[in-house]
Amino acid sequence: MVPSEENQLVPKEAECAAEEPRVLCIIQDTTNSRTVNERVTLNLPASTPLRRLFADVAAKVGYENGSFHLVWGNGDTATQTPVDQNSDKTILDAGFEPGKKNFLHLTDKDGEQPHVMQEESGSTEDGAQERFIGPLPREGSIGCTHDYVSQSYSYSSVLSKSETGYVGLVNQAMTCYLNSLLQTLFMTPEFRNALYKWEFEESEEDPERSIPYQLQRLFVLLQTSKKRAIETTDVTRSFGWDSSEAWQQHDVQELCRVMFDALEQKWKQTEQADLINQLYQGKLKDYVRCLECGYEGWRIDTYLDIPLVIRPYGSSQAFASVEEALHAFIQPEILDGPNQYFCERCKKKCDARKGLRFLHFPYLLTLQLKRFDFDYTTMHRIKLNDRMTFPEELDMSVFIDVEDEKSPQTESCTDSGAENEGSCHSDQMSNDFSNDDGVDEGICLESNSAAERISKADSEKSSLLYELFSVMVHSGSAAGGHYYACIKSFSDDQWYSFNDQHVSKITQEDIKKTYGGSSGSRGYYSSAFASSTNAYMLIYRLKDPTRNAKFLEAHEYPEHIKQLVQKERELEEQEKRQREIERNTCKIKLFCMHPTKQIMMENKLEVHKDRTLKEAVEIAYKLMDLEEAVPLSCCRLVKYDEFHDYLERSYEGEEDTPMGLLLGGVKSTYMFDLLLETRRPDQVFQCYKPGEVMVKVHVVDLKTESVAPPISVRAYLNQTVSEFKQLISKATHLPAETMRVVLERCYNDLRLLNVSSKTLKAEGFFRSNKVFIESSETLDRHVTYTDSQLWKLLDRHANTIRLYVSLPEQAPGSQLRRALYQKSAGAAGNLEEPCERVKGPVGNMKSVEAILEESTEKLKSLSLQQQQEGDNGDSSKSTEASDFENIESPLNEIDSSASAENRELDNQIQISDAENLQSEERSDSDVNNDRSTSSVDSDILSSSHSSDTLCNVDNAPLPLANGLDSHSITSSRRSKANQGKKETWDTAEEDSGTDSEYDESGKSRGEAQYMYFKSEPYTAEEGSGEGQKWLMVHVDKRITLSAFKQHLEPFVGVPSSHFKVFRVYASNQEFESVRLNETLSSFSDDNKITIRLGRALKKGEYRVKVYQLLVNEPEPCKFLLDAVFAKGMTVRQSKEELLPQLREQCGLDLTIDRFRLRKKTWKNPGTVFLDYHIYEEDINISSNWEVFLEILDGVEKMKSMSQLAVLSRRWRPSEMKLDSFQEVVLESSSVEELKEKLSEISGIPLENIEFAKGRGTFPCDISILEIHQDLDWNPKVSTLNVWPLYICDDGAVIFYRDKTEELMELTDEQRNELMKKESSRLQKTGHRVTYSPRKEKALKIYLDGAPNKDLTQD
Repeated sequence: MVPSEENQLVPKEAECAAEEPRVLCIIQDTTNSRTVNERVTLNLPASTPLRRLFADVAAKVGYENGSFHLVWGNGDTATQTPVDQNSDKTILDAGFEPGKKNFLHLTDKDGEQPHVMQEESGSTEDGAQERFIGPLPREGSIGCTHDYVSQSYSYSSVLSKSETGYVGLVNQAMTCYLNSLLQTLFMTPEFRNALYKWEFEESEEDPERSIPYQLQRLFVLLQTSKKRAIETTDVTRSFGWDSSEAWQQHDVQELCRVMFDALEQKWKQTEQADLINQLYQGKLKDYVRCLECGYEGWRIDTYLDIPLVIRPYGSSQAFASVEEALHAFIQPEILDGPNQYFCERCKKKCDARKGLRFLHFPYLLTLQLKRFDFDYTTMHRIKLNDRMTFPEELDMSVFIDVEDEKSPQTESCTDSGAENEGSCHSDQMSNDFSNDDGVDEGICLESNSAAERISKADSEKSSLLYELFSVMVHSGSAAGGHYYACIKSFSDDQWYSFNDQHVSKITQEDIKKTYGGSSGSRGYYSSAFASSTNAYMLIYRLKDPTRNAKFLEAHEYPEHIKQLVQKERELEEQEKRQREIERNTCKIKLFCMHPTKQIMMENKLEVHKDRTLKEAVEIAYKLMDLEEAVPLSCCRLVKYDEFHDYLERSYEGEEDTPMGLLLGGVKSTYMFDLLLETRRPDQVFQCYKPGEVMVKVHVVDLKTESVAPPISVRAYLNQTVSEFKQLISKATHLPAETMRVVLERCYNDLRLLNVSSKTLKAEGFFRSNKVFIESSETLDRHVTYTDSQLWKLLDRHANTIRLYVSLPEQAPGSQLRRALYQKSAGAAGNLEEPCERVKGPVGNMKSVEAILEESTEKLKSLSLQQQQEGDNGDSSKSTEASDFENIESPLNEIDSSASAENRELDNQIQISDAENLQSEERSDSDVNNDRSTSSVDSDILSSSHSSDTLCNVDNAPLPLANGLDSHSITSSRRSKANQGKKETWDTAEEDSGTDSEYDESGKSRGEAQYMYFKSEPYTAEEGSGEGQKWLMVHVDKRITLSAFKQHLEPFVGVPSSHFKVFRVYASNQEFESVRLNETLSSFSDDNKITIRLGRALKKGEYRVKVYQLLVNEPEPCKFLLDAVFAKGMTVRQSKEELLPQLREQCGLDLTIDRFRLRKKTWKNPGTVFLDYHIYEEDINISSNWEVFLEILDGVEKMKSMSQLAVLSRRWRPSEMKLDSFQEVVLESSSVEELKEKLSEISGIPLENIEFAKGRGTFPCDISILEIHQDLDWNPKVSTLNVWPLYICDDGAVIFYRDKTEELMELTDEQRNELMKKESSRLQKTGHRVTYSPRKEKALKIYLDGAPNKDLTQD
C-alpha cells in the first residue's frame, strides 16, 4: 500500500472550484488497439477553459499537447465533430453538460499518431540530472481528482515515467519482496557505484546467468528508462528461477541474505570481493563472565543485520521503540541455580553473566523487526502488529558499553570467528559468519591495550550517528501479504514510496504510519486489531561526510557502463519504434476458400493502416500461399461475416484507399472479418452492396435424387417470393412457373415458400440463407409437401453425414473366414444386391470375389460335411426366415436373411473344422501387432471360447475348455436370473452398459425403418497408413450403430458381431462405440471411424482389463490383457478362459489353482474373488472393469467370505530396513488374532508386537526416516473394523515391529546418504519424501543458473 496524501492543504482556488457545477468527461483513446477499451476520466469545474481540458488530457494520457484531436462521441460511436482546442470558451459554453457523462474520443490529428510526451531533461553540463534520476515537480491541476482515475488501469502506466522521475518495477506475480530490496539497493549510492565499477567478462560467463551483470542492467534501466516500470524477469532468470518461483512469496530479509551470499560467490577474486562485508557486516562479542572471580570467556561473531524482538517471549507488552529493543538485545542474563556456568578458573560451577556486546557497527546498519512469531496457544504463525517507533536519526554510541573492558581480570578466551563458524550462543541473533576479520570500516574495540580501546571508543562514539533512508514495509498477515519500500533519496532528502510499478512522493508523516499498532492499551491480542501495514526492515547509513558517497555522474561512469547505457537506450528506442508500428497496425481475421483444394483457410492479416487496399491484397495473397493456384489479378478482399458465412460488401474503386479508413481505424477487435475472394480468369467478380442478403441456392434433381453444389445469389429482404423466384430463374436458367423453393432456416426446419406475395423478411430470411429449388413437371408438385418426394429427399439430405471408415487389413488367416461369409451371403443371391440398392459400388467387392474363387473347393467340402452331420434343411430354413425381416422402403428393399445363414454356417464351421480354425486363430493373433486387432480379438475365430458357444443357435451342448458344457452354463445362468429378480435379457442389457444387436425375435433393431447408406472406395491422404483400405460413407445419422455395422458387413467380410467400431477423435485418440441402440447423431461430417476385428460384446458381457499384482515389485501394477466376462459366469470359469490367453499373449504358463482374481480399485488390491462367486450376483461388474490377477506361492488360503486377507510388512528399526510383504489370512477382525499371526510369521513375542495401518495408495510407501514416528503405532482398539483402522476389506497394508527393538542412531552423513536413497526410491514409485519439517519452499539462488534437482537438499 502506498501511503496517501489525504492531508495535503487544498488551495483556495480549489475551494472556490468545489462550489461550481462539475462536468464529468470520459475520454477514450481510439488511436491504439491496446487502449481502445480503457477510459480516462476527468471531473472538472464547469468554468474550465477548453485549452485547459486539452492540457489535462495530454498530461493524463502521456501525449504532447496539440498532437491529437478530441472528437465528440456518443458511447462507443464517435461523430466527426472535433472540439476546438484553441478556443477560450469554457467547457460549459462548448456544450458539455454538468451532472452527465460527456463522451470524447481521442483521435489522430492530420492522419498522424499522437506524439508520446518526452521526459524533461537538463543541460549537458548537468548530465547527472539527465542520467541520475531526481524528482520532477508535480503539476497539480485543480479539479482533477483521483476519484475517477486509477493508476492501475491507466494505459500509459507502463509507457510513461512517473511524475517523480523514478522508475518502478513490475511485479511478476508475488515478487514484491524482491522489488522492495532491489529499489533499496539501487538507492544506496555506495552499492550502486561499486556495482558499476565491476566489469562483466562475457568470455567467462553467460550474461543471462550472471547475477551482477543483470543487476547492472537493471540499475541502468532504472536510471535511464522512460517507462513507468520495467521487468525483473532477466534478474530472476539469472537466479536460476523459473516462472513458478514468481508465485512463491518469501521473506525480504531472507532474500537479502541469500542474494548477498550469491554476490559474494560471484565476486570472488575481484575488487568487489569484500564489498558486502565492508558495507553491511558488523561484529559483536558473545561472552560469559564469572561473577565470583571475574573470569570472562568470549568469542567474536559477525552479523549482517540485527534482529530485534517486537514482544519478549511470554510478555503481553511490546517494546515501544527500536532503542528499547536494542537495549534488550544486549541486556545480559544471569546464569544461576541449575543454569550455573562452569568456570575454568574456579574449577566449579558459579553464577555468571551471559550476554552480547557490540564491537563494531557497519557502515549500512540493517535492523530486522521480528514481527512474525509462533502462537503456542493456537499452534499457528502470527504477525505482531504492535506499535514500535524508530527515529530518523539513531545514535548507536550508547550501545557500545566499555565498562567491562576496564576490568583487569577480563581475559580473551577464544576468537571463534574462524573456528566456530556458523555457531552463536544467542537465540536472538541472526548471523552471517565469516572467517575474514580483516578490514573494519566502523568502530572496533579489539586493541591490545584496554586503555587504547577505551580512548578510541570515547573518541568515536560521537561519530556513530545513523540516518534512516529505507523502510521496507509489510502489509498483511503471517500467511501472506505485500511488501513495498519507503526510501529517502540522498540527492534531495525527499521520501518516496516504491510500490512495485508505482512511485510517488510521501512525507515524514507517512513514514510514521508504518510504526504499526492501534489506539488504546497494548494487551496481548492488541496486535490482532492493529493495522497490518507496518515496518519490517530498517536500513540506516552512518552520517560521515568524509565517507558518504554520491551517485556517479555521467562523466564518471566507467567505459563499460557508458556502453551499456548506450546499448539499453538503443534497445528501448527499438522497442518504442516497434510499439509505434504495433499501434498503427490493423489486425483482422482473414479467410480464403482455396480454389483447388476447396477448403476454407484461416489466418491473421496484419497490415499498416496507411497501406492501400491493393497492397493489402498482395499481402493476403502471399499469406494464403496462392501463388501456384491463382494469379494475383484474380483475387480481391471483401468484407465478410464468418459466423453467418455472409459477404457484407465489396470494395469496388477503392483500391488506393488506406486500410485504416476502410476498416474504421486501428482496433483491438473488429465486428467483421475479411475474405480473400478468388475467381477463374474467365469470370467477373460480383458486386456486393451493403444491405443485401446472400442466398446459397441448391438445385434438386428428383430423377437422380441428387442435390447440386450451391450457387450464390444476392437478394434484398423487401423482395417478394415471386420476385425472388425470377432472380433465381436468371441464375439457374430454370423456369420460375414450376419452381418450388424450400428455405432451410435451421437444422431439420425445411419450409416451403408457397405464398408469392410474402417478402423474404417475412419468410425468415437473414444475412445468409440456404434454399433448395426444384423445377420439374412431375406429379410430385401436386402431392402434399410433407408427403412429397422432394421433402423426403431434402430430409435425407439434411440428416446425411459423410464418414471415413478405415477397414481392417486382409490378414491371411482371416481371408478364408471372410470368403466363407461372403459365399454364404452370395448363395442366397444377395451378395451384390444390398450394395446395389444402397447405391454402393460393385467394384469394391472384386477382392472378395477373388477370394471366393480361390476357396470354392474348401467351401464345397465344408458344405458336404454339413449335410453329412444333418445340419441342413429345417434348421437352415427356420433361421433363414427368422433372423432378419425384409424391410420395405420407398427407395429400396434389403433382404438380410443372408446374414442368418452366414451366422449359422459360421457356427457350424467352428465345430466341424476346429483344427483348421485354430491355425487361423494363431495367424490372427500374429496380426495384433499392427493394431488391426486388439488383445482380445484373436479369439474371433476360435471354437474354444465359451462366450461363442454360449450363444450357439441351437443351444446344443458343446464341449468347453473347462470341462463343462455350454448348456449347463446357459441354463444355470438363466435359471438364477429367473429365480432372483426375474431379470430378462433387456434388464441385463441395461446393466451391462452395451446393447444387443438383436431382440428376442431375432429382428435387427437397426432395421426398424430404412435409413440411407451409400459407400464408395476412398483414397486416404498420406500418412494415414500404407496399405489401409478406406470407405467414404454417406449415411443418415439417425441410423443405429447396430444397423450401421450390418451395412458394413460386406466390406469388412465378417458378421457385425465379429468386428468393433472405434470413433477417432482429435490427436488420433480412439474410443470404442458399444451402444448398439444409439444413433449416429453425435457424429458429424468428415469424422473418422476405424474398424477392428474382434468379437463384439453380446448381451450380459463385459470387457475387462486384467492387471497382474506384484506386491514386492517397485511397480506393483502391470497390465496383462483384455478379456470378456459374462453375467452368470463363475470366477472359476473366467479363470479357465484366461489360461490360454495368459499362455499365448503373456507367456504365463499357470494352472487354475496357482492364481486368484481380486478387486482392483485404482492401484489398491481389494476383495479376493473365490472360485464359486458368480458375476453380477456375488460380484458387481460394469463396463471397462478392472481386476487384479495375483500369482500364488502355494495353496489358496482364502476359502470363505468371512476371512480377511491383509498384507503385512515388518519394520526393523535397528537396521533401518523394511522386509517384503507377507499375506496374513485372518478368520475374524480381531486385533489379538492379527498379533498372533504376526508373531507366528516373525518370531516376535506376542506381547512385543506393535502394528500400524499403512497410509495412502498401495504399496503405502513411506520413508524409513519417517515410519518410526509418523505412523499411528499400536492403536488402542480390539477389532480392525473400527476407527482409526477401518479395515473391512482384503488388501489392507499393515506395518509391524518389535517394540523392544531400538532405533539405529545415525550420523549426519548417514542420514543424508539415507535421505538421498529414500528420495530416489520414493520418487520412482511416485511418492514424495516428507521428512523435512519445513513446509514452505526454501528461497534459493542457483549460481549455475539452473535449479538443483536434488530433492534431498532443503
